[in-house]
Amino acid sequence: MASTNPAFVADGDVEKPATKDDSSTDQKQPQRDKWGKDIEFLLSCIALSVGLGNVWRFPFMALENGGGAFVIPYLIVLVLVGRPIYYLEMLIGQFSSRGCIKVYDAVPAMRGIGYGQVYSSGVVLGFYASLLGLTTRYLIASFWNPLPWSECQDSWEANCIDSSLTVSKGIGSNVTMTVSAELYFVKDVLNAAENLDDGIGLPDWRLVLCLLVPWTFICLVMIKGIKSSGKVSYFLAIFPYVVMLVLLIRSCTLEGAADGMLYFITPQWDRIFEARVWYNAVTQMFFSLAVCFGNVMMYSSYNRFSNNVYRDVTIVSILDTCTSMLAGLIVFGVIGHLAHLTGATELNTVVRGGAGLAFITYPDVIAKFTFWPQFFAVAFFMMLFVLGIGSMLGLATTVMTMIRDRFTHLKPSLVAIGISVVGFSIGIMYTTPGGQFLLDFFDFYGASFVVLVLAVFEVVTFAWIYGVGRLCRDIEFMLGRKTGLYWRICWGIVTPILLIAILLYHIITYEAFTSGGYVFSSGMYAFGWCVFAAGVLQLPAWGIYAVLKRKEATWWGRILNCFKPTHDWGPEDSELNARYHESVSNAKSPRLSYYMEIRLRELSFGTEDVRVLGG
Repeated sequence: MASTNPAFVADGDVEKPATKDDSSTDQKQPQRDKWGKDIEFLLSCIALSVGLGNVWRFPFMALENGGGAFVIPYLIVLVLVGRPIYYLEMLIGQFSSRGCIKVYDAVPAMRGIGYGQVYSSGVVLGFYASLLGLTTRYLIASFWNPLPWSECQDSWEANCIDSSLTVSKGIGSNVTMTVSAELYFVKDVLNAAENLDDGIGLPDWRLVLCLLVPWTFICLVMIKGIKSSGKVSYFLAIFPYVVMLVLLIRSCTLEGAADGMLYFITPQWDRIFEARVWYNAVTQMFFSLAVCFGNVMMYSSYNRFSNNVYRDVTIVSILDTCTSMLAGLIVFGVIGHLAHLTGATELNTVVRGGAGLAFITYPDVIAKFTFWPQFFAVAFFMMLFVLGIGSMLGLATTVMTMIRDRFTHLKPSLVAIGISVVGFSIGIMYTTPGGQFLLDFFDFYGASFVVLVLAVFEVVTFAWIYGVGRLCRDIEFMLGRKTGLYWRICWGIVTPILLIAILLYHIITYEAFTSGGYVFSSGMYAFGWCVFAAGVLQLPAWGIYAVLKRKEATWWGRILNCFKPTHDWGPEDSELNARYHESVSNAKSPRLSYYMEIRLRELSFGTEDVRVLGG
């Protein structure tokens, strides 16, 4: 196994398919390095997919969309869209041993999808790091006794009530009371601005130092390479479940928790048919499974060619769903307890959405614990930190792989440090008083919207242009198994049509984006569309570039060939590549399997001739 950093060794120019004359040569280009063990790939995918999207984003999306009314559409979308895309990305990455850019050698005109996805990964990476900076701040504060958010402070100058109190004062009076956990987050941690009319303000030096912690961790792991990521994945994938089980047990013992959990699993049938609920279910699925960001393709490109990704996608998708449901039960149990204490009849009146769910609601409840609140605070924020690191690592490695694939002469350590420095510098804007407005802003324009558009084109590219038939033949060539009807129908019909319908709905019903009711200036909206365009316009830009690079005599010929696989498309290994291209050229139909072709050649040419032709 090569001693270089395998996660960041460039894909390089794959050899042309070996022929009868050159297949036996001993001089072969070095292959892309692989994971140390198959289990490391599986655990890395778990750490990537099971992250902040499950524990932080899923519960508040469920809360905003009617609890059980969101869970049912989410599960349906997961089965008809999420799992098919996850399996597709795993397959295409492992089959070609190419990252999320070069994997579009299958359809060169669509290479811009990969660049757009890397762009969105960079945007998400920026605000995920800022959330981990906040998590670090709370993790440090969790060791204090008493917890700093459990009691009011005179400097806040507000009608405050201690979060440590198990009964609410001021209920029924004309005075609006604010719990100390919320004031601590807004006034002490964020020093949050009410709007951006006077700009975003100056960075908070304490948050800047906290932001340095996750970036330092990510930089050190990236320098070591994919094998280091694999070793770290054992901890990143397993530790959060230990903490979640502890928190679930504690949540179930809270008074009023059953009401919150019941709200989470009981559907509001009138809201299930709201198109916006389905749109939010799809965007949540992208963040939950981490599909359509290029991460899954990147990780699977370091697999053995024959690794059983069908088993892996089944394990990851089931585990991801169970984690989201587990996190939902924990959080809604906590919300139910908080509603019980405050006498509130509506759950959404006692909780803040977005970052407030993790940094206001849960700390508020922990402050009310009479038994060892510091332990539960440390456990909760340590879990958030570990989950965030797993997600950040996959996003950062995707960006790094793209750079190393493009500029092969750059040292991995230099690229890792460069990404970390740039990411840290950009992330400083989230540590300002207006940082939370910017987080919501970039989440919408640079991530959610862009990813949905590119997801449509990704599925259309591999299902309709490359073709489900050829994709199924590639699967049989690689894994020796036929593709079931469920996968064929989803890839060919259900998944692309559902994504297109949801995208069209979102465009037709688009309303100006707001953050917590705040309406941005016209200049910010113009900037937001520029952020969106920078990701989506990668597709036509690289498509035009691919056409211009072609040497055919006619423009029509250039365009047609840009939608066909390159001559070296296929397995990385030269012998397998030659065998694959031989099977393609001799296929009688798109679904004729490699094994059937070998059998036909045995009947036609004899065993010895087949050994020469097929390797």
